[in-house]
This record gives sequence, C-alpha cells and structure tokens, in this order.
Amino acid sequence: MTFDNKNLSRFLEVAVAAARQAGRCALDEIDSVKTHEKSPSELVTDADPKCQRIIIDTITQSFPGHGFVAEEGKDGKLFKQSPSGEDFWWVIDPIDGTNNFSQRVMSFAVSIGLIHQGSPVLGVIFDPSTDSMFTAAGNLPPQYNGTNISVSDKDIQFFQTIGIESIFTEGVPSWITYLMKTLRCRSLGTTALHLAYVAKGSFVAAVMDKPKLWDIAAGAFLVESAGGIVTNWKGNSLWPVDMQKYSGQTFNTLAANKIVHKKFVDIIAAK
Repeated sequence: MTFDNKNLSRFLEVAVAAARQAGRCALDEIDSVKTHEKSPSELVTDADPKCQRIIIDTITQSFPGHGFVAEEGKDGKLFKQSPSGEDFWWVIDPIDGTNNFSQRVMSFAVSIGLIHQGSPVLGVIFDPSTDSMFTAAGNLPPQYNGTNISVSDKDIQFFQTIGIESIFTEGVPSWITYLMKTLRCRSLGTTALHLAYVAKGSFVAAVMDKPKLWDIAAGAFLVESAGGIVTNWKGNSLWPVDMQKYSGQTFNTLAANKIVHKKFVDIIAAK
C-alpha cells in the first residue's frame, strides 16, 4: 500500500466511524455500567471491552492486516495483535476517563491513534457527551468538528489554562503548586481530552505524569499537527516507539504550544 494522503483519508474515515460507534455504545451503557478494579490504581467497566471490540472489528473489516495495541486485554493486561503485513499499529483507548465514566461524570473520550514505523500518523479523539470530534491525519489539516484548528499563541498568563493530573499518589510536585499560582490548572479526568484541547488552542499546555501509549498516541499527533510540541518532561521526543516490544510502559508527557513549551520544561526541571 502506498502511504499517501489518499490512504490516510481512508484510514481517517474508518477511525472516525469506529470512534462514533464506540462513543454511542458508551453512552448507551453509562446508566447501567458495572465497574471492577483492574489494578490498585485502575478501574475497568463492562463497557470498556465492548467499545474496544467495536473499534477493532470496524477497523479490521477495512484493514485486516493491521496491528493493534489497546488498553483492555485479558487479566488486566493490554491487548496486542501484531500486523500481518505493513507496519501499521492502531493504538486504542476505548474509554479514556474510565473513572469519570464509572461515576457518570460526562467527561470521557474515545481515543484512536495510528502508528507507522514507530511514530503517530493519525489521531482521532471523540467526546460523545458533547459530540465533539477531533481529527488529524498525515499532513491534512487537524480539525475539530470539521473546522481547522491550531494550538494557542498565548503565553503563561493568569487567565490561560493547562491540563494536569487529577491525583498524585506520591505527593503534589512543587511545580504544580507553582503553576497553580500562575495560571488556571484543570483536570478533566481524561488525558485524551487534555491533549485535544491543547491542539484546539483551549489549553496552552498539558502535563501528564504516567500515561500509557493508548492515552497519548492520538492526542500527541493532534497537538503536533496543530503546531504544538509533544515531548517528555526533559524536552526529548517520545518517538519512535518499538511497537513490537511495547508492553505498557509509561511516558512522562508534556504537550504545549511553541511559546510556552521550553518554559514548562525549565519550570519542571527547576522545581
């Protein structure tokens, strides 16, 4: 398969359809959802694997040789299926914001990324509660509900906003308390939406402590496509990722517009 915008447009079309179907399933399930502890720090609901299966089946129908890395596998582990042909890996979080979803807090998202040769080439994030669709593929313009988007051109200022974690099990880092005195800090309870709002220009930055690949693959590409920068906390690139070896490792992640990215790297290092 030739890797060009024509094929990327087809990939995007299928990913958007899969995200919408999964989002509708999540909304149908939310009032009767059953929740279980997947690990001491993670929840899973009965809806998560249902939504994930919808996404995988939808994509497989069009691209049977593609691979998958997804959050919900057996016994609390990830789901992984290597590609049988070309090096395309769909990276899926069927319900990003499961804790919100389990308590009927309407802030969660479907996140679908596509990684080729270790780097993201497509990102779809769908917020079913507000019918908000964020998309990016190749060098096609990133969009929010069909309208082109770009990252903010704002600096670190009192009325600007960043996305932060909702819980710090090892204590709140000093740079978080510093930032809380400097600008508005928000936790939506979903990494995918934090990244989507950086891409849309609503947040100047988002700082994630220990997200996994399915939390950030789609959103990172959205941010980069929209003119932002995504790195680890030291300012180093997250890509490429060896998909064959990936087994759930976490990434300290910083996503920001170009004006504030280096400033956030320096703030985190200094504190």
